[in-house]
Amino acid sequence: MAKESKKKKEERIKAILNTLDEVYGTELRCALDHNSAWELLVATILSAQCTDARVNIVTKELFKKYPTPEAFAGAELAELEQDIHSTGFYHNKAKNIIACAIQILDKHGGEVPSELSELTALAGVGRKTANVIRGNIYGIPSVVVDTHVKRISRLLGITDTDDPTKAELELMELLPEDHWILWNVDIITLGRTICIANRPKCSECFLKEYCPSSRA
Repeated sequence: MAKESKKKKEERIKAILNTLDEVYGTELRCALDHNSAWELLVATILSAQCTDARVNIVTKELFKKYPTPEAFAGAELAELEQDIHSTGFYHNKAKNIIACAIQILDKHGGEVPSELSELTALAGVGRKTANVIRGNIYGIPSVVVDTHVKRISRLLGITDTDDPTKAELELMELLPEDHWILWNVDIITLGRTICIANRPKCSECFLKEYCPSSRA
């Protein structure tokens, strides 16, 4: 197969984005229930290796029990571990959430910061979590690279790396800013419903004509 020209790739990406807009719309959506920046930060930490649906079940009661960063900072580690047990990796998650709450209180006056460097300095917060906060809370154009985004961006022939940070930078270069946040939202939806890992429904996919990996 001949190598795709830069112009052809740009045209294909534009067609993909237009199709995603037609199917999913352009309204920003967040699958994690939250009422504040802090709640979204906790929910995103809990979402690692866990479904959003499970996280939402857990946080419904969790945020009643611990309504503020102060409450989380004063939580007993063993008790918090039990509270979040069903999200998996609860030892590290509980430890990080308590440490993160203390940092938020001591260094940021109880407010979740918006700067990438300040967010990634918090316990349990990597670039993905930081960009979720920046995009959904502060409206800062950000590319969130999770497993769905990394996998499907490669299948679509948009990125060619397995490294999340490199993929983030590639997508920032190739996608228009007004679709940075939407890309994550839409691709997660696509990955959960149609382009499912190990069993993609290529024949049903509305992006199949633009996808070099399509089996249709």
